[in-house]
Amino acid sequence: MWQAEPMSLAPRLFDDEPDVVRRGPSHEPFGLETRYDAAFVAALALREKQIQQKYRPIIGIHKWFARRPGSVFRSLMLSEYVDEPLSESYWQSNDVAATIADPFMGGGTSIFEALRLGCGVVGCDINPMAYWLVRQGVQPLDLDGFRTAAEHVVCQTEEVVGRYYRTACSGCGEDAPVKYFFWAKTCACPSCGDDVTLFPGYRLAEAIRHPREVYHCPACDALCEVEPNTKPECPRCHLLLEHGNVRRGKAECRSCSTVFPFAGELAMPPEHRLFGLEYQCPTCYPMAPGRQFKTPDAADRERYESAATTFREVGRTLTIPDDTIPAGDETNRLHRWGYHRYRDMFNDRQLLGLGHLLQNIASVQDMAVRHALATVFSDFLRYQNLLGRYDTYALKCQDIFSVHGYPVGLIVCEDSLLGIPGVGSGSFVHFVEKFALAKTYAKRPYETRISASKKSLVHMMSERIEAPLISREPASGERTAWLICEPSQTLDLAPKSLDGVFTDPPYFDNVQYAELMDFCFVWLRKLIGGDVPEFVRATTRTEHELTGNDTLGRDLENFTAGLSNVFSKMAAALKDGAPLVFTYHHNEPTAYAPLVVALLDAGLTCTWVLPAPAEMTASLHIAGTKSSILDSVFVCRDRKWTSRRHVLDHLWKRPIGERITDDVTRMAEAGYRCTEGDRQCLRAGHIASDAVRKLSKEWASATPLAGRIARVHECMAAVTRGTA
Repeated sequence: MWQAEPMSLAPRLFDDEPDVVRRGPSHEPFGLETRYDAAFVAALALREKQIQQKYRPIIGIHKWFARRPGSVFRSLMLSEYVDEPLSESYWQSNDVAATIADPFMGGGTSIFEALRLGCGVVGCDINPMAYWLVRQGVQPLDLDGFRTAAEHVVCQTEEVVGRYYRTACSGCGEDAPVKYFFWAKTCACPSCGDDVTLFPGYRLAEAIRHPREVYHCPACDALCEVEPNTKPECPRCHLLLEHGNVRRGKAECRSCSTVFPFAGELAMPPEHRLFGLEYQCPTCYPMAPGRQFKTPDAADRERYESAATTFREVGRTLTIPDDTIPAGDETNRLHRWGYHRYRDMFNDRQLLGLGHLLQNIASVQDMAVRHALATVFSDFLRYQNLLGRYDTYALKCQDIFSVHGYPVGLIVCEDSLLGIPGVGSGSFVHFVEKFALAKTYAKRPYETRISASKKSLVHMMSERIEAPLISREPASGERTAWLICEPSQTLDLAPKSLDGVFTDPPYFDNVQYAELMDFCFVWLRKLIGGDVPEFVRATTRTEHELTGNDTLGRDLENFTAGLSNVFSKMAAALKDGAPLVFTYHHNEPTAYAPLVVALLDAGLTCTWVLPAPAEMTASLHIAGTKSSILDSVFVCRDRKWTSRRHVLDHLWKRPIGERITDDVTRMAEAGYRCTEGDRQCLRAGHIASDAVRKLSKEWASATPLAGRIARVHECMAAVTRGTA
C-alpha cells in the first residue's frame, strides 16, 4: 500500500540566518543596466534549465509552457533594487519593499521570485489555468493534511481499479505491477480487409539503459531482445526488424502486401492494439540486469477488456467531461485523427480510473486540500491519455505536451494510473510527491550553489513564496499577492504605483496556450468549477487572448494592438524611472515589430538589452534545430525621464556587432558557446532596441496601426542594412 513520503525527506537546508533589514528599492538610476552580471546569471540559468525541478521545485505545481529560469528573474530584480554586487546579493536573504506587476504571468516565475524578495505582486493572465496554478503556488497549504488526504484517495482508487494494472511476471509467475502498456494504432487494409498494425519502427527500447535492444516482431507478434551492435533480427523467426511497415503516411499490409495511405480525415478515433508491457516484479527485479518487458498474454488482454466492460457499465455514474474539441490551429490536428471530444483521447481503462480518482478527490472535505489534489489530478492528465509516447532512449513515458502541440503518434504509451512508489515519474503518486515538494519549497525556498564541483543548498530564511491573497492592488511595502484572471488590457492600476514590471510576453503564435490548456481545464472545472468563479466558463479560449491564431482570425495587427494596450497600461502605473522588463527571443528581426510598436505607443524607450539563457538545448522543440536557447532581455523606462539622463548614451553609439561580441563573450565566460542561431537572436534584439530609440522622437501614436507597423518595419530594415 502506498504511503506519502514523510516531510523529513524535504531537502536539507542551512542553519537560519540573522534577521534581514527591510529596504526599499534602490534610488540609483539604471541599477539593472549597471549591476546585471550576464556571465554570472548565465552560469546559474544554464544549470537550472537542465534540471529545473531540482533548482526550482515550485514549477512542480502544474505544467506551463516555455518557463523562463527563476534565477534570471531573481537576478533582474536584485540588480534593479539592491545596491550590492549581484554575485553577493543573490546568495543572501532579501526583503525589498517594492510592488511588482506581471501582466502575462503564465507559469508565475516573476510572481514567485518577486514574493521571495519580499515584494507585493500584481499578477494577471487571461487564461484561468495560469491564474489557478500561480494561485496554488502562492496560497498556503497544510502539507500534512494534503499528504493524508492523498494517501486516502489513492487507497480508495486502488481498491476499485488497481487489479487492472497488474501482470504475471515472466520469470517467477507472481503478480507484479505494470509501469507502462504499449499500444499501436491500427487500420483496415483496403484490399483484404485485415487489420494492419501501424509501426513506424519496431524498436521499443535502445541498449542504453537496458542491456539489449528490445523489438516487436510482427511475424511472431511478440517482443524480442537483440544484442547491441548486431543485426536487428528476430532470434526466433529471423525476420529483419530494421524498418517498420509505415513510411511517409503509407502502410504495408502483411497479409496481402498492399501499400496504402492510412492518414487523412478520420470520422472516428483509430483503434489501438496492445503489443507490449513494461512491469516491475518485486521479487525478480532486484536481480534483473535491466528493465522487465513482456509480450502481453491472454490474461493481460482480459484485464483490459474487464476494465472496458466495467466502464461501459458504470461510466454514466462517473463525472467524465464530454466537451467537444473546438477548431483551432493545434486542435485541428486532433480532428483529422477523429478526436472530436476530449474524452476520445483516453481509452476505457484510463477513463474508468480517472473517473473514480476524480470522484474520490471530490469527496475530500477540506477545500484547500481538495483544490490541491484537483491541481495534481489536472497536471498528471498529461501522462494519462492516448497521445503519450515512449522514449526509447530514456525508457519512460513522454507526456502529451513534451512539444507545444498535439502530436499524434502511432505508438502509444499508457502510463500506470496510480503508479509504483519510487519507480517512474508519470503516475498519480509521483505527482502528489512533486506537488508536495513544490509547496515545501514555497514555504522554504533555497538556491543551489556549486563550488569546486560540489553542490550545496543555500537557504534564505526570510524568503518565501507563500503569501496572503488579496483582491486589490498591494499597498507600498506590503508583501501580498493580487492575482487576476482577466485581460491585462482592462487591468485598473493606480498611476505611478508600481516599482517595476517584469514579464515574459507571448511570442505571437509560438504557443497556443488556450488550445493546449483546455485539455486539462475541462477536467479541472469538474472538480473546482463550483468553488472558483474563474472556472465557470466552458473553455480557456477568449477573443482577448494575445496569440496569433489563423483559425480564429487573430493576426499580427490584433496581437500588436493588444500588446500596445497592455504596455501602455503598465507604463502609466510605473513610478518615475521604474523599469518595464521583458524577455523575448526570435531569430527574425521582423518578429519584434509588435514589441517596438507597443513600447513606442507606451512612451517607453529601451535602455539596455541583456542576454540570458532561457531554454535547454535538449528540449524536443529546440534539439536539432537552428533555434536559439538565449533570450534578449529588454530593459525599458519612460522616454522623457530617460532623455534627461545620459548615463548610457555612449554605449548605444557602439556598433551592434560589438555589442553582440560582448554578449557572446559573457556567455563563453559562463561556459556556453553561442550557436549561429543564438547570434541571430541576439542581433535581432539589438536591432529592435535601436529601432525603438531611433523612432522615439518622431513617433506618432495616432497614426493608424497598419501605418505604425509599416514604419517600424522600415526602420528595422534600415538598421539591419546598417549591420550587414
